[in-house]
Amino acid sequence: MLVASSLGAAAFQRGLGGVHAIAQSLGALYDQHHGLLNAILLPYVLEANRSVLLKQMDDLAAYLRLPTPGFTGVMDWLLALREQIGIAHTLGEIGIDDRDAERVGRMAFADGCSHTNPIRHSAEAYAQIFSRAVKGL
Repeated sequence: MLVASSLGAAAFQRGLGGVHAIAQSLGALYDQHHGLLNAILLPYVLEANRSVLLKQMDDLAAYLRLPTPGFTGVMDWLLALREQIGIAHTLGEIGIDDRDAERVGRMAFADGCSHTNPIRHSAEAYAQIFSRAVKGL
């Protein structure tokens, strides 16, 4: 717990990024727990940021001693952990559809947290990430 707490504090120092930008937007529109939204969104935003996260994911996979290295290993581990603790795989599973995708994309893009995402995604890109998270693509 100490390590997790420390990593959480470090994350706040680095910025919250696209996951939080979309989750805050969804929180304004839907009656869902912010932490749950973040947990569901995380793999989809990581995938959208993949091109700039490869070195960090290599390091993380090695640190966690994952059987599969790199981005794929971390993503497999994250998805398995989510399943193990009962986190939904998609936003659709918790009753959110993508009819507001354009609105969510604009809101996420305008959110201050989006400025600390490692890639400056457009509103359209955030809408696509949201739609993937709804449908599980």
